[in-house]
Amino acid sequence: MADSKPTDQDALSKIDTSVPHSARIWNYWMGGKDNYEVDRVAGDAYRETAPNIETMARASRHYLIRAVTLVAGELGVRQFLDIGTGLPTYDNTHQVAQRIAPESRIVYVDNDPLVLRHAQALLTSSPEGVTEYIDADLHEPERIIERAAKILDFDRPVALMLMGILGHIQDYEEAKSIVRRLQAALPSGSYFVHYDSTDTDASLKDAQQGYDDTGAIPYVLRSPEQVAAYYEGLELLEPGIVSCPLWRPEPGSAPEPTDIYGGVARKP
Repeated sequence: MADSKPTDQDALSKIDTSVPHSARIWNYWMGGKDNYEVDRVAGDAYRETAPNIETMARASRHYLIRAVTLVAGELGVRQFLDIGTGLPTYDNTHQVAQRIAPESRIVYVDNDPLVLRHAQALLTSSPEGVTEYIDADLHEPERIIERAAKILDFDRPVALMLMGILGHIQDYEEAKSIVRRLQAALPSGSYFVHYDSTDTDASLKDAQQGYDDTGAIPYVLRSPEQVAAYYEGLELLEPGIVSCPLWRPEPGSAPEPTDIYGGVARKP
């Protein structure tokens, strides 16, 4: 990629193992190995209060798979900007998209040093396509677009993916502003793909408060109505903004809703 990458030692020196981290806990809940004892302790405590959290974590990944399959397949998009990548587990965005269209170009964005350390695991593109990683902060959307534009063609449709990341923006008005600014950079025919956890379950709210009290970066659970505001001005695809397991489930499955909502929308 065009910008120089920090060395592995640089990334290692920035990893704080004294407090839990959401990307590492999410990795733990999904059965990954890229986490520390502090993350496993926090993850277990969270699960004791909200036993459904592992189901939510796995449901979010299955939703990503279905959404990317639709966007890369039926909708024919060949460029993906996935912000808030998290740690690699299974069926990451580039793997799903490039199985369908090997020429797909994927840019991952994150600013977590452990993710950076594992960036090489993400940079395994098909020979025909491109997979790149940008170390950048969601609070600086214009910088993200500027750097992504060295890899993606913003004159052609792009799928903007914000998967479980907007809750880390503490101020709701700022979160909406960031979404608007990112969407504004997209050409007509692009897609917005998103999910976030919601405040629709008391046990989840209690568990999240306990996690926030550890000193980790907080995550704000918002109402489905607040989540829906991220899609204003876009054309929602069916079935709209719903609990992720209910978004175009696999035929023959019997999904149960969870407290994680998302949708896919087209920019007119």
